[in-house]
Amino acid sequence: MKVKRFFAADMRQAMKQVRDELGADASIIANRRVAGGVELTAALDYEAPRLSAPTPGLDQELKKTQERIVAARAELESGEMASHDQPLVNRQLFGESTRHAARQGSAEARELLDRLIQEPTELAKPAPAASRRAPDAEQTPAADVDSVGLSAMRAELAGLREMLESQLGGLAWGQLNQQKPKQAGLWRRLTQMGLPAEICQGLLRQVSDVSDVRQAWRMLLAHLAHRVPVLREEPIDAGGVIALVGPTGAGKTTTLGKLAARYVLKHGSQHVALVTMDTYRIGAHEQLRTLGRILNVPVKVVDDKQNLSDVLADFAGKRLVLIDTAGLQANDPYLRGQLDALAEQGRQVRNLLVLAATSQHRVMKAAYHNYKSCGLSGCILTKVDEAATLGESLGLAMEQGLPVAYLADGQRIPDDLSKAVGHQLVSRAVSMAGNEAPADQAMADVFAGMMHTQRAG
Repeated sequence: MKVKRFFAADMRQAMKQVRDELGADASIIANRRVAGGVELTAALDYEAPRLSAPTPGLDQELKKTQERIVAARAELESGEMASHDQPLVNRQLFGESTRHAARQGSAEARELLDRLIQEPTELAKPAPAASRRAPDAEQTPAADVDSVGLSAMRAELAGLREMLESQLGGLAWGQLNQQKPKQAGLWRRLTQMGLPAEICQGLLRQVSDVSDVRQAWRMLLAHLAHRVPVLREEPIDAGGVIALVGPTGAGKTTTLGKLAARYVLKHGSQHVALVTMDTYRIGAHEQLRTLGRILNVPVKVVDDKQNLSDVLADFAGKRLVLIDTAGLQANDPYLRGQLDALAEQGRQVRNLLVLAATSQHRVMKAAYHNYKSCGLSGCILTKVDEAATLGESLGLAMEQGLPVAYLADGQRIPDDLSKAVGHQLVSRAVSMAGNEAPADQAMADVFAGMMHTQRAG
C-alpha cells in the first residue's frame, strides 16, 4: 500500500493532486484543516496479480465509479470547509441560504451514492443466453474473476458510503451546534441518558418552540415520563398465572423469588405456588425448591412426565402461580418448545420479559424479538444498580410498546424490587446519567447512525 500526504489551499486543489499523482483508485483515509489550507492523507492499494485474463468491462466500470465517488466526496468536503471558513457576519446574514445549500449538497451526495451502490448490482446480472454458449470449463475462470471483482467493488463502495455517512453526521451535528446551541445542548443531555436517537428526535420536536432551556428540559422530561409505558396495576396483586421469560443471566429466578416473597408477606403462603420449566440447567429446579421451602409454598417441575397444562390444573385453586423458565439461545429447539407451551395457554398466562438494564440496546431488542412469540404482557428491568444508564431500557419499552412492570436494583429478597412508575423511572434515568456530556465525535456518530437507519428503513 502506498500512503502519501497532500497539502493545498483548498479541498479541490488537494483532490486534484491526489488524482494526478495516485490516480482515481486512491482512497482518502484522513483530512484536516491546517495553517494555509487543508491536508489530505491518501492511500493506494497495489493491484494483486490476476490468476486469469481480466474482464474487459469490469475495470473500466470500477474506475468510473471510483472517480464519481471521489468527485462526490470532494464536493461534500469542499462545501463543509466553505461553511466553516465563512465569517460569522456572513453566516448570520446568509444563514438560511447556506443551510439550504448544505442540505442540497448533502442530499445530492447521498443520492449519488445510492446510484453508485446500485450500479454494481446491474453489473452482476447474468449475461444473456447467447453469450453463455461456451463450455463451462472455459467460462469458470472468467466467472470467478467477475465474482471476486464485483465483491471487492461492493465492499469498497460500502466502506466509502459508511465514511460519507460519518462525515455527513459530523456536518449535521456541527450545523446544529452552531445554529441552535440550546437545542444541541438538549440533544447532549438526552443522549447522555442513553435514549435512542429516534426517541430524542421526537421529544425535541415537541419543545422546538420553547426558548428557555430550563423550561424546555422540564417539558422534555414530562413528555418522556408520559411516553414510557407502565402497568397501572401491580401484576401479583391481580393474581393469576405469571411466567418470567428472558435471556440467560437476566435474573429471572431471583426476580421470581422477590415476587413470591412480596406476595407471601402481603397475602400469606397458602395462596401462591411456584412452577419451573428450567430442566436445562443443572440444579436449577433445586434452587426453586429451596426457595419454596423457605416461603412454605409448593413447587412443581414441568418435565417429560408432566406438561405445563397438567401442572397448572393441579394449582387451579391458587390465587397466584409464578413460572420460572430457562434462558437459552434463540435457535435452541428447547427454547422454541418452551415458548410454544406458554403460547398455547393463551390469556391464562401473562408473560413478563426480564431484561438486564446492563445490556446494550440492540441486545435487549434482539431478546424482545426472540421471546415475543409467546405473547408478552410487559417487562421487568433488573440489575439497575449495576447499569450505567437507563435510557436504553426505557427506549426499548417505548419503541415496542412494552409496559414496564417492575424495577429490580439488587439481590435482596424481597426488598430490592419496586413497581414501575413513569416519573420515577425518568428521575432515576436522569440521576444515573451523571454530568459528563458526550463529546462532539460521539454526537456526530449518533447523527450518522440516524442517517444509516433512515436509509435502511
